Amino acid sequence: MTRALLAFALALVSATAAAQFNLNINKLIETGKNIRDATRDVNEKEEAQIGAEYAAVLLGTGPLLANPEVERYVNRVGRWLSLNSERPGLNWQFGVLDTGTVNAFSTPGGYVLISRGLLERLRNEAELAGVLAHEIAHVVKKHHLTAMKKGKGMEAGANVLSMYLDQQRSAAAKEKLVSGMKEVMLRGLDKDDEFEADRMGVVIAARAGYDPYGLPSVVQMLQASNPKDSNLALMFETHPDPGARLDALERAMGNRMDRYASQPQAADRYAGVMRGK
Repeated sequence: MTRALLAFALALVSATAAAQFNLNINKLIETGKNIRDATRDVNEKEEAQIGAEYAAVLLGTGPLLANPEVERYVNRVGRWLSLNSERPGLNWQFGVLDTGTVNAFSTPGGYVLISRGLLERLRNEAELAGVLAHEIAHVVKKHHLTAMKKGKGMEAGANVLSMYLDQQRSAAAKEKLVSGMKEVMLRGLDKDDEFEADRMGVVIAARAGYDPYGLPSVVQMLQASNPKDSNLALMFETHPDPGARLDALERAMGNRMDRYASQPQAADRYAGVMRGK
């Protein structure tokens, strides 16, 4: 009887161990798949699909400005800047959100939106170029895709993207993707991504023939603004402190960009378009 019980106990332990082993193997296989999906590159067609959904979420927050001249102007400036970026072949599109909130957004694939509220606070075309170039840099470096993969852990982020791309954009996949997008919008990008976009934005603006100090000038304006201004709340929540951004830009630029400081700011042209003249 004792030997029988011992044999049964050993068999039970072996079965449990085997089951546990299989579970661990399955978990490892699934984890491996998630890591593979998280680290694989999204091709440009997929990036454009994701960006279109992302842009739709942004456009859901407010209508585009009903001013064709301003829209054309922002597109002209933005497209010229994009041609001076590392990804000139994307289907770049620019627009103005009709909201007093001060912010600018970009999505994968080349969609860039700036708010009317921010346009009204800018003083010249070089500042506009700096803001748009910053957003272009986010797209060039695929910062949003990286942020979505990091969202709620690598596994969750990888599953969101792979589900959307691999399941013919089903309703469930789209719902998860939109949720991931909103999370990125509300949380903001990593601080290092913002600093990188500032550095790249200055270079892109200078390549395009603008005074490269347009973007630092905008950040200085933000630093001097009232932090209790409700129109600035989202900007401050989703971006590093303006002082930290200026410090990082100063370290990166030094006096190396001074030779480009004489490039145009185009203040009169900017003011004329904004006034409708």
